[in-house]
Amino acid sequence: QVQLVESGGGLVQAGDSLRLSCAASGRTFSSYVMAWFRQAPGKEREFVAVISRNGGTTYYVDSVKGRFTISRDNVKNAVYLQMNSLKPEDTAVYYCAADVQIGPFRWSPNGAEYDVWGQGTQVTVSS
Repeated sequence: QVQLVESGGGLVQAGDSLRLSCAASGRTFSSYVMAWFRQAPGKEREFVAVISRNGGTTYYVDSVKGRFTISRDNVKNAVYLQMNSLKPEDTAVYYCAADVQIGPFRWSPNGAEYDVWGQGTQVTVSS
């Protein structure tokens, strides 16, 4: 089973950019649909973005469309979240998650559908 380790979080000002990385162990990374979720203090975990196994299809929550970009490198076993024009409401712990799939791409914004989670990385955006 793949193991996930996030990095790249930090404290930035509104309007700044950050790039989160999620490094995966194991030899079957390309068989996983990968996603980013976030959880702000006192709030439920929220889906942010998902990417298909070959990187050709992505989906985003409406609040980040046009600002965030999810990508993956199946050679480096990594998934990324480029976050631009950050807002204070983007402040949260960001988690990457993996869903092993066989067959046609499918995805869900429900975290319960994902098999493996990283430990999270804190992103704080000051106004």
